[in-house]
Amino acid sequence: MNNKSVLEQANAAVTKGDYEGFLSFCTDDTVWTFVGDRVLRGKEAVRQWMAETYTAPPELTVDHLIEEGEFLTAVGTVTMVGGHGKKERFAYCDVWRLRDGKLAEVRAFVIKDEVT
Repeated sequence: MNNKSVLEQANAAVTKGDYEGFLSFCTDDTVWTFVGDRVLRGKEAVRQWMAETYTAPPELTVDHLIEEGEFLTAVGTVTMVGGHGKKERFAYCDVWRLRDGKLAEVRAFVIKDEVT
């Protein structure tokens, strides 16, 4: 399976609310860096973050997937239910590093998208 397929299948799982299915595509020592916010280290930290953040499955739109070697860049939008029960939309650029066919690391650049 190529890197694009790995991310597409992982994203399909998360949009269905299958967070364990998503995590099966991650390495045990996965590192998620939300630039300017926080760093999550390991599957358990990601699992906890998903449980807190995704009170309902997010809606993901990937506009571009750019692959080079072990890196895969995804540009798109994510819409999710925020703390006040209202949907919020964010623009993102995720730079993933894959190792042995799994999501090993991401640097996520995420900003609230007020434009519709």
